[in-house]
Amino acid sequence: MAPRVALLTPFASPSVRGNAITVERIARGLRSRGVDLRVWDVSVMPAVLIEREILTFAPALVHAFHAYRVGPLALRLARRAGLPLLLTITGTDANHDLFDPERADVVREALDAAAGITVFHRSMASRISEALPGLAGRLHVVPQSVSFEKERGQGPARELDVAAPPRSDPLLLFPAGVRMVKRPLFPLAPLDALAPRHPGLELRYVGPILDPAEGEALLSAIRGRPWARFLGALPHHRMCGLLEAADVVLNCSISEGGMANSVLEAMALGRAVLASDIAGNRSLVEDGVTGLLFAGPEAFARKLDLLLGDRELRRRLGETARARVRERFGPERELGGYLELYGRLCGVLRGA
Repeated sequence: MAPRVALLTPFASPSVRGNAITVERIARGLRSRGVDLRVWDVSVMPAVLIEREILTFAPALVHAFHAYRVGPLALRLARRAGLPLLLTITGTDANHDLFDPERADVVREALDAAAGITVFHRSMASRISEALPGLAGRLHVVPQSVSFEKERGQGPARELDVAAPPRSDPLLLFPAGVRMVKRPLFPLAPLDALAPRHPGLELRYVGPILDPAEGEALLSAIRGRPWARFLGALPHHRMCGLLEAADVVLNCSISEGGMANSVLEAMALGRAVLASDIAGNRSLVEDGVTGLLFAGPEAFARKLDLLLGDRELRRRLGETARARVRERFGPERELGGYLELYGRLCGVLRGA
């Protein structure tokens, strides 16, 4: 019998932040496998109410996403109820908060106390174990998967509420929450030179503004660039059509937590991806095989120019990417990984 699980997240649906999308996908999949699971969003409920509800729910295990934002509450609950704590580490946790003097102690306390720790890729496991060698035995890699619930059948024109014929002009999509780590301003300067070479080119940003200063800087920067549009935050079920309409999907992040949902989703739909050459993107994008990677503005401009001018290259990269996702990042592997850990951790608690 599958255990009863309390899942705590920094954000949950209808938020379109990455954590919310990941948690919604995992929770939906685990419920389909018979797990009695409830999700608590710490951004909308006070901690005292969450504690009361979880204790009434009486789970066999607490599963928390994000060590800094959720770890302290999850740890307090697990200790109070005598339950094992499974902690899923995000990119912000591993790449920033773990080494931030003001946040590191919070993250490390949660990591030290967790019965199990999951990451999305071995690069994140290596980063954590290098900083905290004693955690190596509790680190587990559970790769992400892709889900487009209730999205098929809605074409790109409807997604944008625009009655327009299929596009022949090049379309770039930048799907990400607007914050500094995603570098939304990065493509603009290289595209100033490239746009005249590709008439009709359009760059679309889609995602919530998570950093007001970065959001204002982006909106100011695109006002004088008629080929750039900011679509804002859209429900996740609209992403399938937006991605399918794109010729190239961009990721310009400084860091990622093992694999970006947007990159994985673009690849699953057979889109050509151009991504920054960082560990989190290399977990998905093999340069020249399942997409292209760039290390600076010159390489970005050169490789984007190549993609925009070569439809066959875009098709080949996209189809190889689609096959790679199907082969390595299916839901069975993701859900099986969590189910195995749930059973193992609950069995340890019972002394099995």
